[in-house]
Amino acid sequence: MSLNVHKFAAIKGRQSGDDYYTVVCEMAIIPRLFLFNEATIPTELRAQRHINKSRIPEIAKYIIDNPKNYIFSALTASIDGQVKFNPLKIDGKDSEIGELEISGDAKLMINDGQHRRAAIEKALTENPDLAKDTIAVVFFKDKGLKKSQQMFSDLNRHAIRPATSIARLYDHRDPVAEVIRRVVYETEVFKGVVEMERSTITERSSKLFPFSGIYSASKNLISLEKNKKIEQQVNLVSSFWDEVGKHMDQWRGVRIGNMSASEVRRDYINTHVIILQALGLAGKDLINQFPNNWKSKLKNLKKINWLKNNSDWLQRVIINGRVVKNNNSIILASNIIKKAIGVKLDTKEKALESKVKNGK
Repeated sequence: MSLNVHKFAAIKGRQSGDDYYTVVCEMAIIPRLFLFNEATIPTELRAQRHINKSRIPEIAKYIIDNPKNYIFSALTASIDGQVKFNPLKIDGKDSEIGELEISGDAKLMINDGQHRRAAIEKALTENPDLAKDTIAVVFFKDKGLKKSQQMFSDLNRHAIRPATSIARLYDHRDPVAEVIRRVVYETEVFKGVVEMERSTITERSSKLFPFSGIYSASKNLISLEKNKKIEQQVNLVSSFWDEVGKHMDQWRGVRIGNMSASEVRRDYINTHVIILQALGLAGKDLINQFPNNWKSKLKNLKKINWLKNNSDWLQRVIINGRVVKNNNSIILASNIIKKAIGVKLDTKEKALESKVKNGK
């Protein structure tokens, strides 16, 4: 063991026949522990992917913006060098709690968490007070490149990003999400018909809209009231969607049990997220252009034929028999809504209309 030794209070565990050690490190020493950079080594000779540098500022900002309530999961690392565990005796017997000694010349390689490590380093430069915060590190004894590459593969194999709907629903840092949660819970038009967890709706579901779709559609409306209180934002967005709902017979039919949600989703376009977004986009301009009588204008939504087989939707949101969602299709769908409710089109919207009419 080198004279220069890293010592940590540790808990020893065992998986698949190998010991591992869980320690708690102060943030300040994380950049110093994991110094080496594999960026110049070919992929097949590395045990990690290259760092995606664009992710680091975002993760660092998360720590800096939330110094009192951020949360980081443990780093996982391999020790290539001498290691010794000195167990604490309990009732005269060696326990799984003790002190881990790692030789100062050992190489410590992160198997999972390299972006967190880089973000910690960046965050410390902007907020040195974070230095005394701690993060858990799980150390395994290094067994060579093949084992380290397998560890990386195994640790990331089952990592699945949560659906956008549940991620938005549970995000209490986002004021927009707070508004949409209130709107969905309190607004008549959405009662019982919103899928709160998944971003897609299964064929037999009794729901009409995913939470993430209402979120993305309503952001346009909330930006109108960005300097006002949450309560005022909730009132505006709730009023808008309730008024829209009064003129959507299919939505009401599902809520009162006269139509099945699967039938409406199959035959009509107005439950698709793209139409929700188009309604939000049109609603923003509607309220801007008619601040005192915008509600009365929405009655003209009844004039729109929402059936998918309506040729008005072709080459706008339905191409080759499939609903296409992109910025242009949202605008083109919004144009139909705007024309029906008497909202003027801007220059970009008119240009897209011309392209559709000319068959481009």
